[in-house]
Amino acid sequence: MRLNKTLAEVTDRIIARSADSRTAYLERMEAAAGKGPARAHLSCSGQAHAYAAAGADQAALAKASAGHLGIVTAYNDMLSAHQPFETYPALIRDALRGVGGTAQVAGGVPAMCDGVTQGEAGMELSLFSRDTIAMATGIALSHNVFDAAVYLGVCDKIVPGLVIGAQAFGHIPAVFLPAGPMTSGLANDEKAQIRQKFAAGEVSREELLKAEMAAYHGPGTCTFYGTANTNQMLMEFMGLHLPGSSFVNPGTTLREALTVEGAKRALSLSALGNSYTPVCQILDEKTYANGIVGLMATGGSTNLLIHLIAMARAGGIILDWQDFSDLSEVVPLLARVYPNGLADVNHFHAAGGLGYMIGELLEAGFLHGDTKTVAGQGLAQYTQEPFLSEEEGLTFRPGPKISLNEAIVRPASDPFQVTGGLKRLTGSLGTAVIKVSAVDAKHHVIEAPVRVFQDQEEAKAAFKAGEFSGDTIVVVRFQGPKANGMPELHSLTPMLAILQGQGHRVALVTDGRMSGASGKVPAAIHVVPEALDGGPIAKLCDGDVVRLDATNGKLEILTPGVLQRPCAEADLSSYQHGTGREMFGMFRRTVTSADSGASVFDLPTADPSPQG
Repeated sequence: MRLNKTLAEVTDRIIARSADSRTAYLERMEAAAGKGPARAHLSCSGQAHAYAAAGADQAALAKASAGHLGIVTAYNDMLSAHQPFETYPALIRDALRGVGGTAQVAGGVPAMCDGVTQGEAGMELSLFSRDTIAMATGIALSHNVFDAAVYLGVCDKIVPGLVIGAQAFGHIPAVFLPAGPMTSGLANDEKAQIRQKFAAGEVSREELLKAEMAAYHGPGTCTFYGTANTNQMLMEFMGLHLPGSSFVNPGTTLREALTVEGAKRALSLSALGNSYTPVCQILDEKTYANGIVGLMATGGSTNLLIHLIAMARAGGIILDWQDFSDLSEVVPLLARVYPNGLADVNHFHAAGGLGYMIGELLEAGFLHGDTKTVAGQGLAQYTQEPFLSEEEGLTFRPGPKISLNEAIVRPASDPFQVTGGLKRLTGSLGTAVIKVSAVDAKHHVIEAPVRVFQDQEEAKAAFKAGEFSGDTIVVVRFQGPKANGMPELHSLTPMLAILQGQGHRVALVTDGRMSGASGKVPAAIHVVPEALDGGPIAKLCDGDVVRLDATNGKLEILTPGVLQRPCAEADLSSYQHGTGREMFGMFRRTVTSADSGASVFDLPTADPSPQG
C-alpha cells in the first residue's frame, strides 16, 4: 500500500529538522560500539567486583564466553503494575543459562503511581521522576559489563524514562518486557459514575473505596487506556516489545514464555552474534512517526505529547506538537477503550488488539512498514500473535484479519472517527493541546467567561460552595513544570463532568497536565508559555472571555486589553518543601517547557517555527 502523503511529509521534515543532532548521536553510538564488549576492557579487579556474587555464572563471565544481559527493573510490590517483576530476574537467569548466557540485575529505578499520588503533594514529583529514572538507568548500565539489556517497566513515567536511559546506551540492544494488565474488575464506567456521585455528595467515602478496590484488585496495570497502557502500545508500535505481548495478563504461562523469549532475543541481537541490532538503529525517525500514529489511532494519553518529544530528543530526533497535530488530521481513530469507550484493555486485546490495528494501518499506508524491531526487519511481524502449543512451545501465528468486536476496534475503512482526535491549539492565550476523541462534537467549541484558580483545590472548593452557575471556562494556572512539576489535575474531572451534565458549557484551560483520562470535558492542557514563564495565562482575570475552538485549533482571549496587563504572581512557597519536593528545586529551575519535552537534560531543541 502506498504510504500516506501526510505521514511521508511529516517524517521527511522530522528527518530534515533532526539531521545535525541525529548524526552527532549516531556517531557517538558508533564510537561506543567500536570498543567491543565492554567488560573485556575492565581490569581484573573490576571484573572480580562485577562477578563476585554471580555464583555458578562466575566462570562463564570471567571467560567472556557467553553473552551477558543486564536487567534494569522498576520492581516494587506497592504498585500493581510492577509487582509481577519480582520473579522476572530469576526466570531470566535460569532461561539464559540454558542457552549458555548469563544475566544480572544491573540496577533498579524508582516507580511511582499517579493514581496513588493524585491530588497529593507527591504528584509534583511525578513528571520529574521520568528524568530521575533515565539517570538511574544510566547509573545501572555505567559499569559497562553488558552486551544487551532488558527493561522491566510499565507505567506513566517509567517507560519513557527507561527509553531515554536506554538511548544513552544506544549501542547495545534493548528489549522491553511488560507485566501486562490486571484481569477485568468493576467496569470503568461504573467506577466513574461512583466517583461523580461522591463528588456530588450522593455516596459515602466507604462506597467510593469499595468501588475503587473492586476496580483495582490484583497484579498488573490498570485496565483503562491511560498513560500506562498507552506506553505498552507504543513499545509494540515502535518495535521494542515482542509482537502481541503488551496486553497478556500477569501470572499466565504465556506471559512467562514471552518474558523468557524476550530475554533470549535481547542477547541474540548483541554484537556477539550475527544479528547485531542496537536500540539506536531501532529508534529512528520512522519509528517515532509510527509511535505518533499509534497514539492517534488508539486515542492514547496526552502525556505522550510530552514524553515522546523527550524520548526522541534523547536519540537526537526532534519532534514538535505540529507533527502530532498534522498526523492526527489524517490518522483514523480505530479503537474505543475507556475513557474513550466502555471497553477495557482486556476487551480490546480479545477483540483483535494491537496486531489487528497494526495490520489495518499498514494496509492503509499509515505506518512505515520497513522499520527495524526486536523481532526483526519490518513491522508486519507485529500483526502476529503469540500462543503456546505442547509440541512447539511459544510460537507466533497470524493475528485476526477482522475485528472480533467492532464496538471496540474497527477497520481503517470504517473508523470511529476519520481523525485521531488530537489538536494543537494556538492563539493569543498561547499554545496548548487538546484531546477530543471522547468529547461530543457539540462541545468542541466553547466560548465563555473564565474563573481563574491557582490550583485545583481552589477550583474544587468553589464548586462545593456552588459558585458555578453558568457556562464557564475553568482556568488553573501555575501548574506548569517550572512552577510545581506539572502535576496531573484528574481530581477536577468529576466536578467538570457534573457541571457539563447539568447543561453548562464548560472547559478546562491549564498549564498543567490532564493525561489520557480527561474524558468528555474539553481540556486545553500543557499551555505554554506557562504562567511562571510570563505566559498570557498569567494575565487572565475572572470574567474575561476565552474561546476554545478545537475544530479550528484556536485558543483566544476575546476580552480586549488582557495582554497589556501585568502578570499575576502566585505564592509558590508551598510547592518547595515536603514529600521530597525540596530535593527537586534544581529540576524546577532548569526544566524546559512542555512542548520541548519538559526535560532537565541538555537535549536538542526544535526550530521555533510551527513547521519545525
